[in-house]
Amino acid sequence: MAEENMEQAAEEALDAQAEENGITDEDLDRIADTAIATLQDILKHFDVGEVTIDEYEGDEGELILDITGDDLAVLIGRHGKTLDALQFLVSAITVRTMGFRYPVIVDVEGYKNRQREKLESIARNAASKAAKQHRSVKLRPMTPYERRIVHIALRNDDRVETASEGEGASRHVVVLPL
Repeated sequence: MAEENMEQAAEEALDAQAEENGITDEDLDRIADTAIATLQDILKHFDVGEVTIDEYEGDEGELILDITGDDLAVLIGRHGKTLDALQFLVSAITVRTMGFRYPVIVDVEGYKNRQREKLESIARNAASKAAKQHRSVKLRPMTPYERRIVHIALRNDDRVETASEGEGASRHVVVLPL
């Protein structure tokens, strides 16, 4: 029952965000259909066997496509690099097809969710360290998606603020005490 209420609340939040951005339920359905079809076309080129693609809304109003199956490690790749590339392709093709950008996240068996939880923990620890020691804390270089997770995780923490610094592959988050 609680899970149903959470799903309903997530759907309502997504609908409200979509309305603010002028995106209708039909647009959301087309986005999901386009992203899933793109993902299925790409997966034909991998030897992963039978897969299932579950679609759901994330906490920040994004569309999440979670792939499940038997042997999907090849889709994640070393340090998630293949998964990042897969997400980039699906997002780029979806944007090109739809004519506008809507956040689409591709995940494999909850890998990104587990990574998100780790990043949130790292962010909270860095915030505690920055606040306790009254000095800034630099985190390791991260992808734009990872940096976004850190910024979101700490946006309501009154002890610190975050900023991204650096260029290209060495871009990282700095947690600054207030």
